[in-house]
Amino acid sequence: MAKACPTPQPLRVVIGTLIFVTLLFVMTFLGRFIFPPLFPAMSDDIHLGPGQAGSLFLLAALASWVGSLAAGFVSSHINHRGALLVSVFGFAAALVGAYFANSVWVLRAVFIVLGLCFGLHLPSSVATITAMVRREDWGRALSIQQLGPPTGLVAAPLIVVAILHWFSWNTVLISVAVLTAVLGLAFWLSTGGVGAFPGDPPSPSMVKPVVTTRSFWVMILVFALGMGAQVGVYTMLPLYLTTERDMASSAANTLLGLANVAPLVTTFFSGWVTSRIGEKRAIAIFMFLTGVVTVLVGVLSGVGLTVCVVLMAALAVCIFPPAFAALARIVQPTYRSLATAFGPPTAFVFGGGLLPTGLGYLGQAASFSLGIIITGAVIAVGSCAAFLLRLLTDLEEGC
Repeated sequence: MAKACPTPQPLRVVIGTLIFVTLLFVMTFLGRFIFPPLFPAMSDDIHLGPGQAGSLFLLAALASWVGSLAAGFVSSHINHRGALLVSVFGFAAALVGAYFANSVWVLRAVFIVLGLCFGLHLPSSVATITAMVRREDWGRALSIQQLGPPTGLVAAPLIVVAILHWFSWNTVLISVAVLTAVLGLAFWLSTGGVGAFPGDPPSPSMVKPVVTTRSFWVMILVFALGMGAQVGVYTMLPLYLTTERDMASSAANTLLGLANVAPLVTTFFSGWVTSRIGEKRAIAIFMFLTGVVTVLVGVLSGVGLTVCVVLMAALAVCIFPPAFAALARIVQPTYRSLATAFGPPTAFVFGGGLLPTGLGYLGQAASFSLGIIITGAVIAVGSCAAFLLRLLTDLEEGC
């Protein structure tokens, strides 16, 4: 059933396939980011409180980590292509379940499935991309893949506004479910054997070389801080802007929506920079700048705050193309899928789950601005960790 590892090609040769793989990645973010704009409309029907809504994302982050543990086993049996398809159709099924949700408990089950599917999807997505393009093109290829988060953040509120004007929140969810399923079916039918090579199930002999590599833990720190800025802080920005900066809710939502357009451009810039100065320098520069701007978000008001919110979104996404390229270079291809399966999902529990929870409690007890300032300072100082990375220079290409 499993096919041989593909021969790595120049980026221009596989750009069409790369875009298709990226579209699947976009849907894994849209399937989760579609909920925050819907929560106000859903709360009347499901009696969903703010605390309960926030806890759903922590639940998804934990489920994502569990899904990442299973990713190697799944891809070893049905290969990376099969894992991509299972995760995408799983997202569609979860959204159909949310369509029928009539309680918080149903939504919790939905978010567990969404988290599990994302944990399964990410390692196979990165493994598929790094196997089909040459190593010197990894930075640019992964910068295209990393359009997933900002595209999801931009598309979600636009889809909600367009459909809610005429229909209910249930219709929004079923529409995204159908779109996800259609893209999954199109990938299955039109991309031949893309990703049709097996992953390696984790075993004690495979786990040890990864977890005993110092660079692996450095990468978890990098991803946790990057996700903290991109997801963690942004999750709490609406409350911060409306409660501590006296911004109208409509103005805050408009600002955050427009701010997430910038990453669609800066992601490509990040790939270009990475290919010229290398992964470590790119990570350090983008992390430091993101940290400084995040501190300013917690300090400034008025026009300065608006500018820094946009800059934070534009810079935070730039961390990930060099970070994923570096993650693929800290171990040989045999262990790459395992490193991807354990690293980013573990980091997401902290940056995308625990951090927004902590910011929420700190905002309730003291102030959101204090938490944002502390987070920005930690990200800026954490940028130095990039220089602790040891990247392999004799790396084998392919699977």
